[in-house]
Amino acid sequence: MARPRCRSIRRCPAEFASLAQTLPRPNAILMLSAHWGTAQPTASVAERPETIHDFYGFRRALYELRYPAPGAPDLARRAAASLVHQGIAAATAEHGLDHGAWVPLLLMFPDADVPVAQVSIQPRLDAAHHYRIGRALRDLREDGVMIVGSGQITHNLRMADFGARPEDADPRVAEFTDWFEDRMRERDIDALLDYRARAPYAALMHSTDEHLLPVFSALGAAAD
Repeated sequence: MARPRCRSIRRCPAEFASLAQTLPRPNAILMLSAHWGTAQPTASVAERPETIHDFYGFRRALYELRYPAPGAPDLARRAAASLVHQGIAAATAEHGLDHGAWVPLLLMFPDADVPVAQVSIQPRLDAAHHYRIGRALRDLREDGVMIVGSGQITHNLRMADFGARPEDADPRVAEFTDWFEDRMRERDIDALLDYRARAPYAALMHSTDEHLLPVFSALGAAAD
């Protein structure tokens, strides 16, 4: 599957929009975002999830954005039940869409007309745990559910490229990103789950794991 190559943050909106047009339109979306963390997986059963502006110091216009997509409470309950069936303790609660959820969805589905349910990550648990979550949820895809892992390929913001020229980024970002994408392309799950030990500059890119954990759930949900 194609994926955005946002070497510059300025190019991301068009690439996300193109990705949405390339993929089959989903009946619903199950979102795992780096910005909702709980002790155990929790699925949001909100019927009208609020738009959560969980960031600080940006222009006022960003705080005025709303993403009024309908919730998917039945999907959330099915997701929680699937996790429990696979031996993973899970719960349900009402929760809005944090910016890790609504920002990419705003770029992909700007009409906010696809129902969305969100499942929390567990920041203190490892990549293997999140991969297992994806495996437990993968059957939902058969009903037209798009399972999305939203985080950031590097959370070292001082090194990332927020300018117009990709060459402005620290080259170590590209080394890490290229390693990760190569392992994904090769379906080298063992290496990806052990990325902190094997990937170049892993600790520099991610001092903590939470912004990379959602991708492991997406990998677990993907077809073999």
